[in-house]
Amino acid sequence: MIPTPHIDAKEQGDIAETILLPGDPLRARFIAENYLDGAVQFTSIRNMLGYTGHYQGKRISVMGTGMGMPSFGIYAYELIHFFGVKNLIRIGSCGAMQPDLQMKDLILAMASSTDSGFVRQYNLPGDFAPSASWKLLKKAADTAGQKGIAVRVGNVLSTDYFYNESSDDWKKWAAMGILAVDMETAALYMLA
Repeated sequence: MIPTPHIDAKEQGDIAETILLPGDPLRARFIAENYLDGAVQFTSIRNMLGYTGHYQGKRISVMGTGMGMPSFGIYAYELIHFFGVKNLIRIGSCGAMQPDLQMKDLILAMASSTDSGFVRQYNLPGDFAPSASWKLLKKAADTAGQKGIAVRVGNVLSTDYFYNESSDDWKKWAAMGILAVDMETAALYMLA
């Protein structure tokens, strides 16, 4: 089924096997305009912009996903199942939960705990902590190290809440060693 209800690319080859996924579609456009050579827009449904171009000779795509697991889940599912995307790389911001983390620190999520209902679709008899592809995670950590970029690898929390009325809940997660909180990582790892 190409195009899909949410991605109006005309054929599977319009999207590269590797895609960067920021939440903000304007960030996707910024990346395409400033970092990709020969970028071509492949989707704009609901103003969720997606582009394919080349970075240092490698074909790569970038596309916005919106905020949260439901929105992210729609796009990731369609990219994997209908467009044959193999490497989905979520790029974006998160909230630090450990006091030693600083602005602009690079966090690589090894696994993602979640308080979301997104995992319920799998009808599992217990809790599931989805994890990253070790091969891709190690490659990212090694590359950062080679470039002298400080990186933290560890677990994150993906939540459905941007503002949580239970203001002390984060302390319980932080005590378990959770590095940061976001709204998408668990969905990415479950769908991959």
